[in-house]
Amino acid sequence: MTREPREPRGHRITVERSDRPVRVVHGGEVLAESDRALVLRETGCPARYYIPPEDVRLDLLTPSESHTHCPFKGTASYWSRPDAADLVWAYPDPKPAVGDIKDHLCFYDVEVR
Repeated sequence: MTREPREPRGHRITVERSDRPVRVVHGGEVLAESDRALVLRETGCPARYYIPPEDVRLDLLTPSESHTHCPFKGTASYWSRPDAADLVWAYPDPKPAVGDIKDHLCFYDVEVR
């Protein structure tokens, strides 16, 4: 029998709509701008902004072969730029507790206006 991992005592993840616009600039180029981003807060981690794919310049990103697994969010897929490997990630099939982030893209560095 397979069981979903349980959050350790004191570990918490929340996902909510951001109340501020999010802008991603890399190498002087705007990669994403959104007023529909979701903010994911997880114990022990910085707030991460997940942006709908319609608000991301996917034409400027290349899918990567990289994948990582988080016991609380699921398996992430990555995208790169020529000068920045695995700069962006998304969860195509996230755990139910964070299902709202499905297919939204997250960047390592974002500017919240």
